[in-house]
Amino acid sequence: MASLPPLPSVPGTDPSACILDAFRTAIAQRVSDALPPLTLEQAYSGVDYGKKGVDFTVALPRFRLPGKVDELASKVISNFQPDEYVASVTHDKAFLHFQLNTSNLIRGVLHQVYDHTANKPEGKSTYGTNTSGKGKKLVIEYSSPNIAKSFHVGHLRSTIIGAFLANLYKACGWDVVSLNYLGDWGTQFGMIATGFEKYGSQEQLEKDAIKHLYDVYVQVNKDAESDPSVKVQAAGWFRRMEDGDESALVNWRVWRELSVKKYIEEYDRLNVAFDVYTGESDVGKDWQDKALQRLDEMGLISDEKGAKLVNLEKWKLGRAILRKADGTSIYLTRDIGGAIERYEKFNFDKSIYVVSSQQDLHIAQFFKILKLMEFPWADRLEHVNYGLVQGMSTRKGTAVFLDQIIREAQSVMHDQMKRNEEKYNAIEDPETTSREVGITGVKIQDMAAKRINNYTFNWDRMLSFEGDTGPYLQYAHVRLASIGRKNPHLLPLPHPSQLDTSSLDSFSHARDIVFLLGSYPDVVKVAMKTHEPSGVVTFAFRLAHAISSAWEVLIVRGEEDLEKARARMWLYTTARDVLAASMRLLSIRPLERM
Repeated sequence: MASLPPLPSVPGTDPSACILDAFRTAIAQRVSDALPPLTLEQAYSGVDYGKKGVDFTVALPRFRLPGKVDELASKVISNFQPDEYVASVTHDKAFLHFQLNTSNLIRGVLHQVYDHTANKPEGKSTYGTNTSGKGKKLVIEYSSPNIAKSFHVGHLRSTIIGAFLANLYKACGWDVVSLNYLGDWGTQFGMIATGFEKYGSQEQLEKDAIKHLYDVYVQVNKDAESDPSVKVQAAGWFRRMEDGDESALVNWRVWRELSVKKYIEEYDRLNVAFDVYTGESDVGKDWQDKALQRLDEMGLISDEKGAKLVNLEKWKLGRAILRKADGTSIYLTRDIGGAIERYEKFNFDKSIYVVSSQQDLHIAQFFKILKLMEFPWADRLEHVNYGLVQGMSTRKGTAVFLDQIIREAQSVMHDQMKRNEEKYNAIEDPETTSREVGITGVKIQDMAAKRINNYTFNWDRMLSFEGDTGPYLQYAHVRLASIGRKNPHLLPLPHPSQLDTSSLDSFSHARDIVFLLGSYPDVVKVAMKTHEPSGVVTFAFRLAHAISSAWEVLIVRGEEDLEKARARMWLYTTARDVLAASMRLLSIRPLERM
């Protein structure tokens, strides 16, 4: 903000993207001036968010300066004069607590959000984003269901967490390529090919390829239980596929294409899109063979009954099979070949695999083998893992497909919405609305806790508009969106330079909302370090609660002083922009009405 006095710059800060960086620098400057030889940078690293009504706190012992804490504190306090950044400082045991200048805080944050949001197309606010990843490329693989097998809840978790991470890296300036690495190869396709001759239906296939192939797979497996020749026949089919026999591949290609088409529709409902649909079938044999050869030359391969194994026991990673006795590849070999091809194609700075913690050993073996092969980029691979979900089945039984999970979330929410007839009748498109609110409920329940935790999915909790649930967040956004509709006489708001926000200064509710809005760019930076969506979810709820507490106090409708009403309207509009940005980061579409 032009009206605030200039400050020295601290590396790694950017007040033009996060105005609280300027306020923190002002605090750090006071501390370093009073306590030489402490540098501005050292002091800045000690300025933390405060607890319970305190803006920022400095813990003096962390600087390891000579002298008693009380003496150090009094040096800072004795020179203190309030200025345009800092209003007061208090000493409490080992801590110094700082309060910011309320008037400049409120104006500064509201202006900054406006500068990053106004005149941008809907949903394209740059507030909260940064350029820390500029010029870097991320390849991220997530979701990755198996064609013809059920899309289970583990895939859903991978999808939700992966979509968040892809959005997060984009928000931090990275060039992101998101991949859906389908399980589209392997002996199960030999089984399906065998079963399709007997149970396949072209009509059913075109209607819902994923479900029909699954049904065929289930049937042919039943046959195989009583007739061992079925498996022999299936192995023969897959062998032909691996050898590139066109007659064995022709049907498989159709199945894959129809399945991908269906997946694209389903993911779109979840507000998720992939740049590339790839799969195990895309991994060339070249690198799989070269990988085996290189490991063999390094003396790491042993042969057991014709199968090829790599011994990783000295790294406590057991023994990993790389090729079966019949010469067909398995998915570890394909993962290795796939990673090498990915690096050659994308030349990434980082490659993330969003895969459940059940696969920790597999991923550790896969990463270790690439390191043993001495690829210089092997340390750029990262595994983002997550715990299990219990209890997500439909109310009638088990949900096995993505569209069933989506339909269930929608129908549960639809029933809930019908309970309030008056509100229900006012909704233009109840089908879409119930689907969006339902999906929000599923996503928020998934992302609310640390991702490594297992959790039990609860349909009743998902439905609730009370407490920290997805519907509550959507409701908070809808309520903010309705302010303009209810107060058309205040619109359009004048340019911020013509708005007087001084009437907000005396309301702690306004200050609480604004301080949270100011912290959002930091929430994004922390998420980037932890890869945890839960921090963003917590932020969105804290903001929604702060807004909810303000409704009765900071009224807009019925406020006769137009200047005050406009200032409040601007506060709520800004809060709405930031709440929407945090929801979009979590891959949630914020609703205007419900």
